[in-house]
Amino acid sequence: MTTAPVLCGLGTWLPPRAVSNEDLTTELDTSDEWIRSRTGIGVRHIADPGTATSDLAVEAGRRALKSAGVEKVDAVVLATTTPDQPCPATAPLVAAQLGLGQVPAFDVGAVCTGFLYATTAASGLIALGSARTVLVIGSDVYSRILDPTDRSTRVIFGDGAGAVVLRAGEPDEPGALGRAQLGSDGTGADLVSIRSGGSREPLRAENAAEADPYFRMNGKSVFRNAVERMADTSRAVAQEAGWAVDDIDHLVAHQANLRILRAVADRLKLPHERCPVHLDRVGNTAAASLPLALADAVESGRLRPGDRTVLTAFGGGLTWGACALRWPEIHPY
Repeated sequence: MTTAPVLCGLGTWLPPRAVSNEDLTTELDTSDEWIRSRTGIGVRHIADPGTATSDLAVEAGRRALKSAGVEKVDAVVLATTTPDQPCPATAPLVAAQLGLGQVPAFDVGAVCTGFLYATTAASGLIALGSARTVLVIGSDVYSRILDPTDRSTRVIFGDGAGAVVLRAGEPDEPGALGRAQLGSDGTGADLVSIRSGGSREPLRAENAAEADPYFRMNGKSVFRNAVERMADTSRAVAQEAGWAVDDIDHLVAHQANLRILRAVADRLKLPHERCPVHLDRVGNTAAASLPLALADAVESGRLRPGDRTVLTAFGGGLTWGACALRWPEIHPY
């Protein structure tokens, strides 16, 4: 029988410091009503100075390993837009700090779709027989790349990490991931970007005055693309799983904006209550968004074993994707 990647562990971690909308009003020209009406967000968690992406990833990874009941894995894949430093990759450091030995470890960069891309890469390792177990982590510290004066981005993003353990199993067992639908469109690369700091426009002393090292986003265009791409890929993976769209018990979408979540559900003609919402308490946590939303749905009792579940995300690149599974018996940490 074909080997399939099976989700068997789930762990999450948020920085302890919570920043409310009211807290942001002391620094920005905004209000709780303005933020909630446009994003649905009330609180986000922000990492303290000196806390890096790897620190959050290690804690989420440790918890996922505990959830899975394992101490070792054969590989580590880390999705992030905010690596500890440009070089080397952050994943090897995370693997070392978790005591996993000299296992293969690498980063995946697909912005907010990163967790799905990383999960698909891990699934490939399992399908090839290169690994029996893989730790997949989404971790981002977006507070480090936001313009402190930009109201449009500072109110949206929060820091956090989430991780899953995948093991080799059978396609028909609970937790088995169906084939992911992934896509990209580089013609929209400027819609979500950090202009300076790469090889095209490196940060140098001589260009410091003109450089822009901050995250920028064209919100209106991103909204339209996100709704279309997440809805279409979700429909496609449901069909491949043999489900009608109405058979989906839970559409767990990247927690970018409440209006986006509602619009995706409406496009699919799914009741809003089938689309779990977690962003009101954590904001948009980028690559960590999906595992954090999954853990919250399980802990609240909404997501139960056997539920037909579709995961979908959209991010810079532009990138997007979705996959389907029947939810397993799992206890997140």
